[in-house]
Amino acid sequence: MTKNNDTANIRLAEGDEAPGFALTSDKGETIDLKDYRGKKVLVYFYPRANTPGCTKEACDFRDNLAQLNDQNIDVVGISPDKPESLAKFRDKYELTFPLLSDPDKAAMTAYGAFGEKKNYGKIVQGVIRSTFLVDEKGKIALARYNVKATGHVVRIMKELEA
Repeated sequence: MTKNNDTANIRLAEGDEAPGFALTSDKGETIDLKDYRGKKVLVYFYPRANTPGCTKEACDFRDNLAQLNDQNIDVVGISPDKPESLAKFRDKYELTFPLLSDPDKAAMTAYGAFGEKKNYGKIVQGVIRSTFLVDEKGKIALARYNVKATGHVVRIMKELEA
């Protein structure tokens, strides 16, 4: 785990222990990172359901889910949205992986996916679009911060194949 010098945000690195979480899903169930022990899971953090970038990213994960699952990788999306909003988002775009609610941003903060970021040239506090591959033992196998919504899933899949 490192501290990024430009901001006060913590940054996870490959080999770090993945911070645990137990969050309410779009279906009202509690999903715990421990539920994925023995499997690989891509955990991605996004700012807000039903916004253009977040919709594009979620649909890309949906459209590539079968390929990820073929590599024994599950996907979980996390945002500060309420479970009811996540359920509407899931239904509207036929998303087929769990969306988790992190309203107090505790999981986001633990992963370094919430904090200072640049938005239109200004430094603000907010969700930092980020993706992590957590391996079967609960370790970070891939950590990507400040990712672009468009084309991100394909880039991650190429990295996983390499």
